[in-house]
This record gives sequence, C-alpha cells and structure tokens, in this order.
Amino acid sequence: MTASQPGSERQPGSEGLGGEQAPGHPLLIILSGPSGVGKDAVLSRMRLLDRPFHLTVTITTRPKRPMETDGIDYIFMSKKQFLLMVLKDEFLEHAEVYGNHYGVPKQQVRDAMAAGLDVIIKADVQGAQTIRALAPEAVAIFLAPTEMSELEDRLTARLTETPGALALRLQTASREMEESQKFDYVVYNPEGRLDEAVVAIELLVQLEKDRVPPRRVAL
Repeated sequence: MTASQPGSERQPGSEGLGGEQAPGHPLLIILSGPSGVGKDAVLSRMRLLDRPFHLTVTITTRPKRPMETDGIDYIFMSKKQFLLMVLKDEFLEHAEVYGNHYGVPKQQVRDAMAAGLDVIIKADVQGAQTIRALAPEAVAIFLAPTEMSELEDRLTARLTETPGALALRLQTASREMEESQKFDYVVYNPEGRLDEAVVAIELLVQLEKDRVPPRRVAL
C-alpha cells in the first residue's frame, strides 16, 4: 500500500524501474524509515531483481551481524577510518546512531549517477533530511510498519539489543513515524509480505520516471 502527496503531471511510456529516461537525469531515491522496519530486507530482495540501478552500500562502524556480507550489506570499518573519511568530506551524509557511525560515500553516488544509473540510498530519517537539503529533487520514500507492534517484534527477534537499547529504539521509531508526512511517499511493509513492498517501490519509481518535467538532481 502506498500513500503519496499530491503529485506532478505524469505521462505513460516508462519501461519500469530499469526503463529509459531522459539522458543525464537519473533518479536519486532515498529509502528511509524506523529501525527494524525492513529496509535491508527490501533492498536485498531488490538486488535479486537484476534491474539496472545502483544500491549504495552504507559505511558503518557497527559490528557485522551474522549473515551480513562486507561490501554488500554494509562496508564495515573502524571508527578511526570512518572519522578520517569525515575529515576528508567523503560522505554525502553521515550520523552517529545508537553509538555507531553510518555514512553514505559521496563518490559512490556521483559515479553511479554519472553512469546514468538510478541510485537508491538507504538512510535513517535524520539522514534522509540531510540528503534532501542537498538534493531537493531526490525521491523520498518512507518504509513503515502497519503496526508498531510489528516493529517491536522484529527488533526483539534480532536478539542484538539489550532491554534498554530496545526501548530506546522503539521510542525513536515512534518519533520517526511522525516524520513520514514529510516524505513524497509512504510504503507499508506488513510482516510476511515483503514482495508487496518491493512491488510498490518499483511502481513508485516507474511513476517518477514518467514525471514531466523530470527530476534533475545535482550533487
């Protein structure tokens, strides 16, 4: 299910997420939402679709979880290495979240867009706001749970949080849900229906690729 803000004029003719678009004007798509809503799961499923778009790989200082692959799910590095990149201004946006650092490498995004690829960036709500300030023409999609209880169940199932840390994440998630109205679209990700969320995102991207005039992102 999706909910969008009142839209722009659109016309038919797109070939979908990997369809043709005016040369030199690839989309920059931000996928955001509260922790535990399933952003990583959505992007993992989208990788399997073999579409010609670039999924940015976030750099983080947090420990690698079981089943995560360095360079695919995240780029894992030390805090010292991360802060050196901050000093060199190598991040499009970066933040400290629950004691760990996360950042979107600027050059990775620029290289992909220069190659004509639509780029999808995963960001927390704070990071999404930072990117939108730099690139107002980015498409902002908020991934949301249908119920807050679903979010609590997902975070609990991770078995990576202390009770105090879990409570903090849920409090933060509740505040972040209030920010969803500032996004272009909201996509719901019900438990056990991941494919529906992926299809909804694909359809929204297709709509944006049909936009007249097209979005033009400059970084």
